[in-house]
Amino acid sequence: MGVRVVEKLIQNQKVMSEINGGEYSHILFVLPVRENGLAGIAIPYHEKLNAAVTRRGMKMNELIENPISCDLDHGAMAVWVMLDISKSRFEQLTIMRKALDLLLTEHPQQLAISVYGNEKERRNAASVGLYTAWVNGARLMVRKKKMPPKPLKSITLFGYKDPGKFADLKAKADGNLLARELTLLPANELTPGLYRERIRHLAKVNSWKVIEFDMKKLRKLSAGAFVAVAQGSADEDAAIVRVRYTHKDAKKTVALVGKGICFDTGGHNLKPAKYMHGMHEDMNGSAVALGILLAATRQKLPVNIDCWVALAQNHISPKAYKQNDVVTALNGTTIEIIHTDAEGRMVLADTLTLASSEKPDFMIDFATLTGSCVTALGNRYSGVFSNRDALISKALDAGIESGERVCAFPMDSDYEVALDSKVADIKQCTLDGEADHILAAKFLQRFVDDTPWIHMDLSASRCDGGLGAVASDVTGFGVAWGMRMLKLTE
Repeated sequence: MGVRVVEKLIQNQKVMSEINGGEYSHILFVLPVRENGLAGIAIPYHEKLNAAVTRRGMKMNELIENPISCDLDHGAMAVWVMLDISKSRFEQLTIMRKALDLLLTEHPQQLAISVYGNEKERRNAASVGLYTAWVNGARLMVRKKKMPPKPLKSITLFGYKDPGKFADLKAKADGNLLARELTLLPANELTPGLYRERIRHLAKVNSWKVIEFDMKKLRKLSAGAFVAVAQGSADEDAAIVRVRYTHKDAKKTVALVGKGICFDTGGHNLKPAKYMHGMHEDMNGSAVALGILLAATRQKLPVNIDCWVALAQNHISPKAYKQNDVVTALNGTTIEIIHTDAEGRMVLADTLTLASSEKPDFMIDFATLTGSCVTALGNRYSGVFSNRDALISKALDAGIESGERVCAFPMDSDYEVALDSKVADIKQCTLDGEADHILAAKFLQRFVDDTPWIHMDLSASRCDGGLGAVASDVTGFGVAWGMRMLKLTE
């Protein structure tokens, strides 16, 4: 989304003059919280705001929870909201989304944001406002005969100027948008083969190096866990794709791993229609990993990133893997197949083995892996697991600071008893489903060697009505968290 931002550190009278000139049809006023209301703060159209608050029977400080809108005399639409810097990042992003939604539902091509308060308050308001406008102002994937209105093209920011900080925000927003764009694509437009083509194009634009491990290479490497799932597809287009970004000043290398199941039927353990619907989004983990890679590239983050995406489909066919098969993974571990709908952990197993063999400083994998994590958390948090307590602590901090909240789950060794197999080194899962999100993480741990590692189960990849800054049901959750995690571990 090519949204330009014009930053103007000008006085109140100039704001009113420019707005009254008719250039801006949609204006957001972001106000600070004060115990004495807004006394002493010169706000354009204060009389309009007072009248709107009085008409609704509100108190001024209720704008913290309920932004309000009204039309100005020259026909522009104005929205007022209060941003409380004492509240969590998630709460601030949520109220900003509600405020901007009042404006963006009219699909403006130009937007003005005017921020008030002391320097800290204005800087914070500008950051939250711009990021939220960027992630919601773009046109997402749609295949209608009548196309929706054009997306947001420009934002004018009044009251604060910090181009370096906002460039980083724009990069993060672009990463979120890439993750959502890929996730929304229908399965017939994002087969593993077509996905690989998109990655090659992204790599060319962003100067990434790409290495593809296709089915022929994976069979030669004895990557039996990945191949077991991918062999059910008629097209031999599945692959593990490695995409690399390097920086001359990097002191660390991070591996990002993403589950890219482009459609999940459940295999021989076929999903019912209710649960198969939406399974084109089962590649969301790979989209999040690529979104972080894009954001880091555009921020020129001084870290080397190896992004590994496992691209396949879980189809039903005479060649598809089945219950009670025993397959041998890339690292030599034998796996007893218990349920063919637990395919995500299978493709990740060999991908994690490849990623860890490169000896990164630490590794994060992203996957829409288990229904039990959704059962445990709903769709407003995602679950994190790790083999290092220090990484869990940083993961929780990154969730608080990014506004993408995570919950840590246990990884105690006694959970592994449930995965004991009589015929193989490990069971793929159990049939009763109890604590499957934890068992899946314990299964994956067998394939990371001793690499410091975090697994994110993306229960918040989709949330009806949006989540935090993001207004669409598909949230792109994990990109903002991942960017914060990279900076905490620099």
